[in-house]
Amino acid sequence: MSYSFNKSRRRFFAQSGAGLMAWAATPAWLRAMENMGDMPKMPPRKASANFHPDVELDLICKPGSVAILPGQPTRVQQYFAKLVKGPAQTLTEIPGSYLGPVLRFEKGQKIRINLHNQLNEPSITHWHGLHVPAEVDGHPLYTIDSGQVFVYEFEMLNRASMNIYHPHPHNTTAEQVYHGLAGAILVNDEEERRLELPGGEYEVPIVIQDKLFDDNNQLVYVRHMRDRMMGFYGDRILVNGRPNFQLDVASRAYRFRVLNGSTARIYKLAWDDKSPITVIGTDGGLLEAPVNKPYVMLAPGERLDIWVDFSGRKVGSQLVLRSRSFSGVLPGMAERMMGGGQGQKGRMGGGMGMHASVLPLGSDYPIFTVKVTRQVSDSPKLPNSLAQISHYSLSDTANPGKPVPIAISEGPMRMVLNGRPYAYNDILPSERIPLNTVQLLEIFHVHGGGHGGKVGGEHGGTEKPDSGSHKMGGMGMMGGMRHDGETGQNEGGHRRMGMMGMRHDGDSDEAGGHQMGGMGGGMMMSMAHPIHLHGQYFQILSRTIATNAGEDYATVKDGFIEGGWKDTVLVMPGERVKIIKPFQDFKGLFMYHCHNLEHEDMGMMRDFLVV
Repeated sequence: MSYSFNKSRRRFFAQSGAGLMAWAATPAWLRAMENMGDMPKMPPRKASANFHPDVELDLICKPGSVAILPGQPTRVQQYFAKLVKGPAQTLTEIPGSYLGPVLRFEKGQKIRINLHNQLNEPSITHWHGLHVPAEVDGHPLYTIDSGQVFVYEFEMLNRASMNIYHPHPHNTTAEQVYHGLAGAILVNDEEERRLELPGGEYEVPIVIQDKLFDDNNQLVYVRHMRDRMMGFYGDRILVNGRPNFQLDVASRAYRFRVLNGSTARIYKLAWDDKSPITVIGTDGGLLEAPVNKPYVMLAPGERLDIWVDFSGRKVGSQLVLRSRSFSGVLPGMAERMMGGGQGQKGRMGGGMGMHASVLPLGSDYPIFTVKVTRQVSDSPKLPNSLAQISHYSLSDTANPGKPVPIAISEGPMRMVLNGRPYAYNDILPSERIPLNTVQLLEIFHVHGGGHGGKVGGEHGGTEKPDSGSHKMGGMGMMGGMRHDGETGQNEGGHRRMGMMGMRHDGDSDEAGGHQMGGMGGGMMMSMAHPIHLHGQYFQILSRTIATNAGEDYATVKDGFIEGGWKDTVLVMPGERVKIIKPFQDFKGLFMYHCHNLEHEDMGMMRDFLVV
C-alpha cells in the first residue's frame, strides 16, 4: 500500500499549526498497518458432519449497483442471502436498499451460515454482538479469498437483542462497510415475546449512515490522511440506504431498532419537538425499565431500541429525528477544520477552506422524518417493566483491585491501544484472560485526561499517574518531535514541527510515557473513541471524567444509557470507563478495538486470548 503527497497537502499540514502532525508521522502509521500483514492464512472452515442446524442460509457478498440518488446508479458491495432451511421469517429484505437483509433468529437455534465471497478482494464476516466460538467470530485470521466459502456453525446463545453483521478483514474493514456491506441481526426470545411489543410493520429497523458522492453518484472514500486520522465523514445522511428518508406511520406505538452504521460519525439523537426519547433497549437487548432522555448519543456500532408512540397525533403531522449540536469528540483543531462542531458560543467559525464540511460532526441536522398518514384506535401500552438483568458487582470479578487496562493513546497518525498497534500473536500479559471468569476492565486515555503510567505490564494492572507521566515544557514554538528508529530525521534524529514538540520512544509499552513540549500534544490530539469488545456483552460499572473536560462533556453526558448490556461504549476525552465483562464458554482470540473503523484499520485494535 503506497501513498503520495502533493503540494496542497503539504501546505495543509503546515498551515494547520501542528497539522495534527500527520505529515511527519506517516511512516509510523504505515508501519502499524503493515504489522497486520504477518497474520497467517487459515484454510476456509468446512461444514461439520455432526452439526445439525435448525436454520441454514447462504450469505453472499458481491459487487452490485443500486439507485440511491437520481440519475446514475451507485456501485456498491452487497450482502445477499438465500434461506436453505428454517422459518420463512428468518430473512427480511429492506426494499430498494444496498444493505443486507435483516436476519432474525431465536435464542437456542442451531445456525449454519455459508459465506460466499464473490467480491474481487478478501473478506470475512463478523457477528458483532453475538456470543459465538472464536473460530466463527469473524476474526481477520479467517479471511477468505474471492471465490472461497467459509462455513459458520453456532448455537444462538444471545438474549433478545439487535446485533450486526459486517466485514472484518484487516486493513479494509472500513472501506467494505462504507461501500455497503452491513446488515442487522434480530434475536428473539420468550422473555421479550411475553411483553407483546410492537412487531411486524410496527417494528422498524433504522440504519443511519453518512456518505459522500461524486458528480456521477459514485461513493467517495478517504481523500486525504485526515480522513483516516479523524475518521471519514460524508456530507449526506442515508437511512436504510436511502436519502431524505420519510417513514409513514399510523397513530399508534412503534418500535424503532436503531443502528449507527457509519464508519466514524457520532450522532446526538433528539426529536425536533423536544419530546423525550424513550429507550427500551441498547446493544445487548432490553433494559429493566424504559428510560426517557432529552437526547441519546449513538456512536458507530451502537444500537438503540426506541419506543415511539404517535397516538393522539393528527394525520398529516410530522416529527423529525435530528442530530443535535455537541462538541469535544474531535480535537478542537479538527472540529474547526471541519467547519463547525456544535454551536459553541461562536468559537467554531466557518471552517478552514477545503477541509470544511457541509455536514460537520457535532452540528445540527435532520436524520429522517416521520409522517402520520392514517388514524387507528388500537395501540399497545408501554410496559413499566421490561426484562430481568442480573447486575455484576466488583465482588463478582476475578480482579476487583487490578482491572484489565484498555489504554487509548492518540499520536500523530498513531492511534493505538495499550501502547501497541495491532499485530498478530502479540498478546500482552494483561490480555491473557482465564476462561469462565468475570473480569473488571478499565478504558482510559493515557493523555488528554491526565492519565499515565504503564499498561499491560507483568501483572496486567494500571499504575497511577505521577508528576512525571507527562513532561511538559514551555511554549516551545519550535519544539521537536522524535520517533526513534524512523527514517527521514534531521540532525540529531529529530523531526521538526512548529507549535509544539512530542516524543514517542518507538513502540514502547509505556502508554503514557509521552514527553510534551509546549501546549500538550496529547491533549490536542485527544478525541472520543467507541470501544467495541468481541464476545459476550458487558455492563458499565462507572464513568469518571477529568475535571478539565468542562463544557464539551456537558454537551453529551446526558445521552449515555448505562443500565443494560453493551458491547460498544463511547469513551470521551479525559474519561475513564470501568466495565465488567464475562469471558465464558469459548477459548481463543477475541478482538477489541475502536469502532471508528478508520482507526481500526490503522491498527487501533488488539486481541484478548482466552485460555
